[in-house]
Amino acid sequence: MNIRKTTETDIGIVLSIHKKAFGGDKGAEIADLVDGLLKDQTATPRLSLIALDDSKADGHILYTKARLNLTNESVSAQILAPLAVLPEAQSEGVGGRLIKYSLMLLKNSRVELVFVLGHPDYYPRYGFKPAGDLGYEAPYPIPEEHAGAWMVQELCTGVIGRVGGKVQCCDVLNQPQHWRE
Repeated sequence: MNIRKTTETDIGIVLSIHKKAFGGDKGAEIADLVDGLLKDQTATPRLSLIALDDSKADGHILYTKARLNLTNESVSAQILAPLAVLPEAQSEGVGGRLIKYSLMLLKNSRVELVFVLGHPDYYPRYGFKPAGDLGYEAPYPIPEEHAGAWMVQELCTGVIGRVGGKVQCCDVLNQPQHWRE
């Protein structure tokens, strides 16, 4: 498997991955979100990676810029949203490889915190912990029964516990419908 940064020529493939991975109306909605995030100037810097197996695209992961309000300290943060793997490639480790590789790239580029709203049984495998418990509020309220889905990972030791606050995301992601788990 080869993982690389996406290019302009990959946009159609990336959107297709999300449509197929999420299926039906949800797939079209997520593809529209990805298209918007890739065009949103408030989302930069962003990281967009595609996973290829024998030149066939199997997965995509996207990170966009985030900020912490209510802190006087500057913190480099990103939000993972979304991650998609084609149905026929799921359970083959594609998503995990995309997460691990992208986190390494983000750490090397000095990103300190990464947030995700996702499955609370999946993302902890890759080091994510409940963000609310650690002092990080989502851009929109997360219902108590889904609080464990709002997670954070520290890429730079000592950030968690030193800073906290409400996460502010880019314009396209800053819509309440994107914060329902």
